[in-house]
Amino acid sequence: MHGPRRSPTFAQKCRALSAVPPAVATFADVEAWAEHYVRTDDLGFKLAPPAAPGRFRESATPLRLSEPGRPAQFRAARRTERTPRLEALKEPHYRARAMHAFFHHELQAAELMCWALLAFADAELEFRKGLLGICLDEIRHMHLYREHIERLGSKIGDFGVREWFWKRVPSCPSKLAFVSVMGMGLEAANLEFASDFASRFRSVGDEQGAAIQERIAKEEIAHVAFATRWFSRWTGGCEFETWAAALPPPLSPWVMHGNPIAESARKRAGMSAEFIQALSAYVPEPKGRQLPEPTRDGP
Repeated sequence: MHGPRRSPTFAQKCRALSAVPPAVATFADVEAWAEHYVRTDDLGFKLAPPAAPGRFRESATPLRLSEPGRPAQFRAARRTERTPRLEALKEPHYRARAMHAFFHHELQAAELMCWALLAFADAELEFRKGLLGICLDEIRHMHLYREHIERLGSKIGDFGVREWFWKRVPSCPSKLAFVSVMGMGLEAANLEFASDFASRFRSVGDEQGAAIQERIAKEEIAHVAFATRWFSRWTGGCEFETWAAALPPPLSPWVMHGNPIAESARKRAGMSAEFIQALSAYVPEPKGRQLPEPTRDGP
C-alpha cells in the first residue's frame, strides 16, 4: 500500500520546466517580424531569427525606429579600437577584431533593411520584398564572420562596436535617400573595402578570411544593383549630381567609396562610367583642415 503522493520538490519543478523547449516566436506579418528584429536585444534572434511570414501588412502605417536593441554582450568601442593596420593583422587576435567590426556592419545593415521596410511601409511591394531579401543575406554574412572569428580564437562580444550606420541612416527622409546612402553608398563602398581586406588577409596567410571577404564583395554587387535600379526608376537615370544631392548632410560622396574604386564591380551593379568617374574625381570643399581618407570604420 502506497503512502500519500508527495508534491514535487522545487528542484524537480525546475528540471521539468527546463525540459520544456522554449516557444518559437510567431509573427502575424513581415512588418511585425522586422520590428522585432530591430528592437530585440537577443543575440540568438539577431543571428537566427525564425522564417519571416509570407505576408506583408495591408495599408501599413510608416514606423521610424530610432535605435536598435543591443545584446548584453556588446559594448561601445574605445577610441583606441580602430580597424587594425596590415602589420597587426599577422596576429589572430587583430584579425578577429577586424572581422568583429565587419560582423557588426552586417548586423547594422540587416537591421536597417528592416528599418526601411517599416519607415517606407507605403513603398512599392516589390521594393519592400527586396529589402527583406537583402536583410536575410546580411544575416548569412554575419554567420560567415562569426564562424571565422571563432576559428581565430575569439567570440562575438570580445571587441567593442560602433553604431556608425545607425547614427546616420535613420536621417534619410525618403526611400530615395535610403537607397542613395545604404545601397549606392555604404554597400557600394564595401565593394572596395572587402576586396582590400581580402588582399590584406591573404598577405598574412589567412586564406579563409580572404575568401570570406571575396565572397561577400561578390554578393554585395546584387545589393548595390538593387539600390541603383530603384534609384534609376525613381529619378529617371543614374546621375551623380542627383545621387549626391540625395545624401542627407553631413554625408557626402567623399565617404562613400574606398581606394582604388572597384570600377568593374560598380559597373556590374549598374553604375555608369560617368557616375564612377564623377565619384572618383569628387573632392569636397575644404573646411579649414585636411580631409581624412575614407576608411571602413567611417570618418
